[in-house]
Amino acid sequence: MKILRAARMERCIGCYSCSLACARLLHDRLSWNTAGIRIRSAGGLTAGFEARLCLACDPAPCAEACPTGAMVQRKAGGVLFRRARCIRCGLCAEACPVDAIYLDVERNPYVCIHCGRCVPFCPHDCLEMRPAEEKAAGVAFPSEDAGGGHDV
Repeated sequence: MKILRAARMERCIGCYSCSLACARLLHDRLSWNTAGIRIRSAGGLTAGFEARLCLACDPAPCAEACPTGAMVQRKAGGVLFRRARCIRCGLCAEACPVDAIYLDVERNPYVCIHCGRCVPFCPHDCLEMRPAEEKAAGVAFPSEDAGGGHDV
């Protein structure tokens, strides 16, 4: 099983191709509000950009907070989302420690499910899929090292 990582955000130009790919390919909508990955400025053009995405928590606080079982813990971390069970209460977004669950205007949650569909759409190779075992084994990803701070 693999998880999505924003491993080379120093290359990001803020084009939002990854967000649009997620919204279009996963949710069949072309809207900033329906993406599981968001790109934000880290403090202006000179400071670069940050990727806001699910960090594949294990256990996932969002799944624990979900009263209906719409958010289900994945074996390697992160969650599977079952939209039909969602009652749009927003408890999952409140429980997320890194603000990686987005609610649209109707309070439908959108979260990265680590499918990797956004990866080939990044023109600067900022994103990658990594084996979940690396995370479980305690291998430090470059952006998680001291001073990195690009994974949010």
